[in-house]
Amino acid sequence: MITIESLGELDSTPTPFYFYDTNLLDQTLQRVKESSEKYGFDVHFAVKANANRKILTRIESYGLGADCVSGNEVELAIKCGFTPKKIVFAGVGKTDPEIEFALDNNIFCFHSESVQELIVINEFAAQRSIVAKVALRLNPDVKANTHHHITTGMIENKFGLSIEEVIEAKEMLPSLKNIKLIGLHYHIGSQITDLEVFRNLSEKANQLKYELFPDSNFNYINMGGGLGIDYSNPSSNPIPDFEGYFSTFHKNLKLASGQRVHFELGRSIVGQCGSLITKVTYIKGSSIRKFAVVDAGMNDLIRPALYDANHSIVNLTSKGNISTYDVVGPVCESADCFAKEIPLPQVQRGDILAILSCGAYGEVMSSRYNMREIPYAVYSEDKLETVDAVKV
Repeated sequence: MITIESLGELDSTPTPFYFYDTNLLDQTLQRVKESSEKYGFDVHFAVKANANRKILTRIESYGLGADCVSGNEVELAIKCGFTPKKIVFAGVGKTDPEIEFALDNNIFCFHSESVQELIVINEFAAQRSIVAKVALRLNPDVKANTHHHITTGMIENKFGLSIEEVIEAKEMLPSLKNIKLIGLHYHIGSQITDLEVFRNLSEKANQLKYELFPDSNFNYINMGGGLGIDYSNPSSNPIPDFEGYFSTFHKNLKLASGQRVHFELGRSIVGQCGSLITKVTYIKGSSIRKFAVVDAGMNDLIRPALYDANHSIVNLTSKGNISTYDVVGPVCESADCFAKEIPLPQVQRGDILAILSCGAYGEVMSSRYNMREIPYAVYSEDKLETVDAVKV
């Protein structure tokens, strides 16, 4: 549980800023490593969840690969020490320069999401007289039971290849001499807390492999990520159930000899280690509704506005009587609200609040809307340090 004491000398640091508990990150990474290695699984970190260079460098030190969805993410991963042999490049709209950059850096493989993309990769690989390794991202039409904005594996979603497109790709692949099909890729969504969803995905993957590629023994199967975290009780459940997650796939996936299963976890690795620290600027309202106006806004953490996401919030500097507040930011949008009618110890101007579980899709999604500053990062093991987590 984060406290004002855990911030140490940083309680006087200008707000807002992201605070990362690197000890918790280490514990989480160790659990990922132990649980995945138990079953011989490989894990890539989804860079889109957190592109902070110091965080990425720490993740790489545990032997994870990188799952990238843009050319800049590929470049950043390499700069942070990830070997290209452990970098995979996904995304529905890879541009020509991004594909060329990935080829020139000899990444492990592309996750291809359209027939046209296969043709383009083949053309650029032929120009370089190399063979590009590719996995087909299949759309399994499996319900993820999560927010519709982060559901990616249904037939109406833009991601992956439909059955019809897979058949077309199979017919075309023999003519694409500079592409080697090494396997299949799936990803059905994010913030999934029901392990039954992953059992359903495993069974659908078994079915699709049998129906579409009965004679192919791919050595690469990527089941995506999607494992969620506990936003309601982060202190009680700081580390997700990685053992249950990986064992679900181990029990239900049917693998041929030599096949290796890969995963691309993001939120579950970094989500709980990050908090957004903000200061109360004003208290306003009436006896009916009280607003605690803080100096962080939706430009610093957009998840509540974008996904109606709920983050636990604690007052680090007050032990007063409990009252109910809307915690809102300074941005000129009604959606700039972190929480509505939540109980907090009496809030006063100058109090320090911590918005918890912000390690994933927090700092990385920040913007300069209203010409506000990008929040900087502070680490539990260091004194104040500013990190540019956006530019490569």
